[in-house]
Amino acid sequence: LLLGAFLATWHASFAAVELYDGRRLRAWRDEAQRLLAGTLPGTALLMAYLALQPGVALSNGRLFTAAAAFWAVAYLGTLASRVVLRQLLPAGSQGGRRVVILGSGPRAQHVRRTLDADPAGHEVLGFVDSRTNGVPADVDRHTLGRLEDLESLLMHNVVDEVVIALPVKSQYTQIQHAIRTCERMGVDARYLADVFDWDHTPAELDDTPALASVTLRAVSRDYRRRIKRSIDFVVGLTSLILFAPFMALIALAIRLQDGGPVFFIQWRHGLNKRGFRMIKFRTMVPGAEAMQADLEAHNEANGAVFKMRRDPRVTRVGALLRRTSLDELPQLFNVLAGDMSIVGPRPLPARDVSHFDGASSMRRFSVRPGMTGLWQVSGRSDLDFDELVALDLHYIDKWSLWLDLKIVLRTVGAVWNRRGAR
Repeated sequence: LLLGAFLATWHASFAAVELYDGRRLRAWRDEAQRLLAGTLPGTALLMAYLALQPGVALSNGRLFTAAAAFWAVAYLGTLASRVVLRQLLPAGSQGGRRVVILGSGPRAQHVRRTLDADPAGHEVLGFVDSRTNGVPADVDRHTLGRLEDLESLLMHNVVDEVVIALPVKSQYTQIQHAIRTCERMGVDARYLADVFDWDHTPAELDDTPALASVTLRAVSRDYRRRIKRSIDFVVGLTSLILFAPFMALIALAIRLQDGGPVFFIQWRHGLNKRGFRMIKFRTMVPGAEAMQADLEAHNEANGAVFKMRRDPRVTRVGALLRRTSLDELPQLFNVLAGDMSIVGPRPLPARDVSHFDGASSMRRFSVRPGMTGLWQVSGRSDLDFDELVALDLHYIDKWSLWLDLKIVLRTVGAVWNRRGAR
């Protein structure tokens, strides 16, 4: 418990000062200052623990000396480890965002040069523009399509942000359409702040100091998101510790049943449609994915998802795990890794995502997927695809920490009553 408290405190304090957000760490001085603030709460917790020990008084000089020494080692050690990691990690892997630039003129080219030089590691995928004349050869080679192709481009690629660098006077209608497309699909849109000339009024810089701009967020990115991530980490770690013996028994039962693998690992789409490997306890016979094509004719769900009440691939142990939702427990590892959250839209397999036929459905990827969500407390497997998407979008639009808590509490009831489980 003491170790868990220390881990939770350090993680929460680092998250609060944005030490896990690569976009915020652009200069060494800034990172050093944030690290200074991030290490103090953990040191204070250690000092409080030591002060409560029998025979230790707050006036004891050795207590303050020990705490100061601990803080110095923690601060310098963490700073040194970050220096090493920055050198080892390839460019673009330090919290970088995948960016598409709208436009191909001088402003668009300036945006690309600025983002390429940004230490946060933006990855510029290319340009999107209907202009064909007078385009430099280098820009032409990196052109992804025309403005009319933007929606299709966002549907089939991992894109975190669209930077609009089109001329406002001549292409206002196209810019407005692009913003609406990004909004509908849950992708951040950014436009440059130098639309008008000014002499003294300063622009508020966003993300990249050399690129004054305004970002239209698909979802809020305020302090509540950092609190949510800290809660995910603490709850995930605590749950894994508490359920470890039980998970070991489940693993043994699966192994004894047919000698097959304990876990089922599947490629799923997460935040901003990024792929990750989701882990569950295996509930089907080995090789079940290869058998799905033969069962498509028996799909009982409308839309993109696949559901079958009496799926012949489910094992006896798997049926019990599904009824009690215990097959989901290994996803706690995905929560700790940051691929998932405790609460959020369910992560969908690549097969289901490939069947999406509407751009608005893509907005569900603007937040991290969750172990539980409105699906699980509103009928679970008894809902059709359109209802599932509507619940996802309602959750995104109405999200709050209080809503997450209510969903968790309702999930307990849904699991206990086995409502809608397959």
